[in-house]
Amino acid sequence: MTLAEVEALHERSLDEVAAVADVAALEAVRVRYLGRSGLLPALVRQMKDVPAAERPEYGKRTHAWRAALEGALAERQAALGPVLREEAGFDCSLPGRWFAPGAKHPVSRVIEETAAIFARLGFSVADGPDIENRFNNFTALNTPAHHPSMDASDTFWLTDELLLRTQTSPVQIRMMTQYLPPVRIITPGRTYRRDTTDATHSANFHQIEGLYVDTRPVSLADLKSTLAYYAQEMMGAKAGVRFRPHFFPFTEPSVEVDFSCHVCGGKGCRVCKMSGWIEIAGAGIVDPRVYEHVNLARGDRAYDPEKVYGYAFGFGVERIAMIKYGIPDIRWLYENDMRFLSQMA
Repeated sequence: MTLAEVEALHERSLDEVAAVADVAALEAVRVRYLGRSGLLPALVRQMKDVPAAERPEYGKRTHAWRAALEGALAERQAALGPVLREEAGFDCSLPGRWFAPGAKHPVSRVIEETAAIFARLGFSVADGPDIENRFNNFTALNTPAHHPSMDASDTFWLTDELLLRTQTSPVQIRMMTQYLPPVRIITPGRTYRRDTTDATHSANFHQIEGLYVDTRPVSLADLKSTLAYYAQEMMGAKAGVRFRPHFFPFTEPSVEVDFSCHVCGGKGCRVCKMSGWIEIAGAGIVDPRVYEHVNLARGDRAYDPEKVYGYAFGFGVERIAMIKYGIPDIRWLYENDMRFLSQMA
């Protein structure tokens, strides 16, 4: 294509832009000249066939044409805009479209708040797989072979040795087999049990368990001070804790832990069933036989029951969320109902 022909196309394209009456026609002109298969890109590709002496001028005029055409298109677009809005019946007095801000799920909130609270006490967050083996989930936690929790009616078994973990305590075993004391961790995560779903139970729920093992003496008093601090940070400055004797295979002595009701301040209300206390967690001093199982897995005596001391605790994340945010039905946490979730914003 000669330079004269390029110049003629330049003028014609600008005339076409000036003549369009709507945005659709303007877009057609843009595509015809500037689109991937348009005239200008084609001319650029053909530049290799232009005689060497003419290439500088050819390139200069092609570049000037593109710049002029893009400017004309932008100017015409600005001129057509108000006309199109008027033709479409645009009402400037209409309110803007409101977009609701996102919010963290109550379960995520409790996990993040808990991790932050225990971080101030020197605890780190540890994680492990949802699919566990029999040793980590039951044997190492001193669970007898005949314990009902190992029945297929209570546990999701995948094979004779693999299962969906029923608690996050197996992460504690994994950490002790990998690291020397002291170990100070919390283990938030999903757990699975064959529960019938109702207002307070679910087959898939979240737990946070904690472990502190050290070569210096660790007592129930240490455990109580830790959980009291957590209660006050999570439920309010006036929250208290109390221990009640209980039994767990992996702790001895074992206790149930209650937090004073943050709603009524311990006076009695619907939330605490008029008792003034809310059952929150299970806890206790780590049973020496757990250390023996860990030593067996490690192949050494790094966790000699005569030389290490520790406590463990665990609670349900959903239970904390339901109490903290006044949620009466655990199923609300999983139904993705925006009417409920939007209240968390």
